[in-house]
Amino acid sequence: MTAETATVAEEEYLQTLFWLQEAGLPMTGANVSRAMQLSAPTVHEMVGRLERDGYITRGTDRAIAFTDSGAEHAEGIVRRHRLIERFLTDVLGVPWDEVHEEAERLEHAMSPVLEERMLAAIGNAKTCPHGHPIVAGARLQGVPLADVEVGASVRILRFENEAEDLLHYLKASGVEPGMDATLTERDDAKVVLRVADGSLSAVTPSVAETVSVIADPSPPPRTALPEQLVLGQRYGR
Repeated sequence: MTAETATVAEEEYLQTLFWLQEAGLPMTGANVSRAMQLSAPTVHEMVGRLERDGYITRGTDRAIAFTDSGAEHAEGIVRRHRLIERFLTDVLGVPWDEVHEEAERLEHAMSPVLEERMLAAIGNAKTCPHGHPIVAGARLQGVPLADVEVGASVRILRFENEAEDLLHYLKASGVEPGMDATLTERDDAKVVLRVADGSLSAVTPSVAETVSVIADPSPPPRTALPEQLVLGQRYGR
């Protein structure tokens, strides 16, 4: 029997599972543990609860899949989260690297009326400030910045990892969603972009792994490695 209303804890797990699915990563307990920085027993217990409440199923190989209800709940919480981020950035002027955790606090108590008002306030915006589609299924295909060859033109599509410490690092590095640039240097220590005004932005290769871009010429599509997308990990060290 599916629970009518997911608990806050269940919503957090459903959101993480959606993030894994959207990023093209396996929906497994191990990846949930890695993403949420929680112990395997803690995750195992909650995954069991999600299954009992009818939000997910588990195959014989323990791979997780959403039920119809689970997919609906997951898409709803992710939509609200990204909508709040866009509202905070565009309407209230909160910097984009400071909205993720604020949205985490607000998303669970958002009413349908408030959601409609926020949608009206953001106008034609289709993504959160970090480049993720507000409506599920509208995600554009990108490639990791880490794979792009020197000399290629790139447009920053989105940041796959929205851990706030990583967002602070990206903003401080001068990398912005929607930015057009040319990759001028890449080695084991850094990936360097030159933007239109001639300024340079540099990030570490592990951060470049988490930045999706549209590139010309483009490397083959590839899903970033799960260990490069651990939520909450500090980068650039």
